[in-house]
Amino acid sequence: MKFDPASNIQDLLQFGEFGDVNPSITDSATYTFLEGKTMSDTFTGEQQGCFLYSRHWNPSNRYLAEALAAMEGTESAWVTASGMAAITNAILQLCDTGSHIISSVTTYGGTFAFLANYLKKFKIEVTFVDPTNLEQIEKAIQPNTKIIYAETMTNPLLQICDIEAIAKIADQHGAKLMVDNTFTPMIVAPAKLGAHIVVYSMTKFINGKNDCVAGAICADEQFIDELADVNTGTSMLLGPVLDPMRSASIHKNLHTLHIRMKQHSHNAMYLAKRFKEIGLKHNYPGMPEHPQHELFKKMMNPDFGFGGLIAIDLETAERATKLMEKMQEKGVGYLAVSLGYFKTLFSNSGKSTSSEVPEDVQRTMGLSEGLIRFSVGLDNDIERTFIMIHESLKERGYL
Repeated sequence: MKFDPASNIQDLLQFGEFGDVNPSITDSATYTFLEGKTMSDTFTGEQQGCFLYSRHWNPSNRYLAEALAAMEGTESAWVTASGMAAITNAILQLCDTGSHIISSVTTYGGTFAFLANYLKKFKIEVTFVDPTNLEQIEKAIQPNTKIIYAETMTNPLLQICDIEAIAKIADQHGAKLMVDNTFTPMIVAPAKLGAHIVVYSMTKFINGKNDCVAGAICADEQFIDELADVNTGTSMLLGPVLDPMRSASIHKNLHTLHIRMKQHSHNAMYLAKRFKEIGLKHNYPGMPEHPQHELFKKMMNPDFGFGGLIAIDLETAERATKLMEKMQEKGVGYLAVSLGYFKTLFSNSGKSTSSEVPEDVQRTMGLSEGLIRFSVGLDNDIERTFIMIHESLKERGYL
């Protein structure tokens, strides 16, 4: 049977405390034990299934984690207070002083900064590679390589990583493949392709409203239990706990994700086709001319389309800024970072979400200073949106 993330979420029966159709929100920091031995056994890990303190587990967070694990096809999941908390916790749980990581050079700026700058204090070495070059990844392997890190669809160049092939390289060398799937929830299920750990910024498409910051780690039960261990668990000890109120709201929004992803993808595909017609330099994995288009088709669940991210290139940051200001003025959307919102968001990646990446590295990886990343919204009339973009381009003299 085809893996269907939306149906997996739909099939969960998660009742509230009094039979509520929405699971109850547990707004409590600590939990009562009827017997002292049960409390002590919970701390040592001998007693499973009990809640002791919300930094460790919270019923509302568990509901959301169960739904995410169902969506990803993993045994378990853990939710965090931000996407960066998910990424950093998962990495630090796997690495010791002197470990080695291989990472895609094309990655979210915050992730790049953590890998390139912050991990130096732990003497953890990172080798950055072209994520589409399997030979380069293989050559970068060292005896102490613990993690190969990639994004399913890279930020902001929208490259597609061959997860299945990279997972085989990781398996052959005893490393873990960690994949950030933030751009492509439901479209791609990395764990089903061999990824060992899948991380998300739930701030983006999963929540979809830009009203909170949250993250997730999806993996096997053993790894999630290790994250939560009271003595050695990175998430337990660093404490990036997600507030239960936010967890409950994200859980509700997760049930509409399949509908939203279809509309995001539909709108982005429409814009890509129209951009091609007018000769605007653009990049969208759903177009046949995209270098990894056929690979993406092999990996993806076609029910949800090719995603809501599209990029255009205006060659210089100055030209990009003038166009974005005009598009915001006309009502196309907002000049803002982030993505996955119901309105279209656009930003000049090199000067915003990728600004942590040194400019020489940006040029090496092929990031144009004039690249505008579009997170295409849920517009009902996408033709109307295109007309506003087209007018903005003409008014700025770019067509």
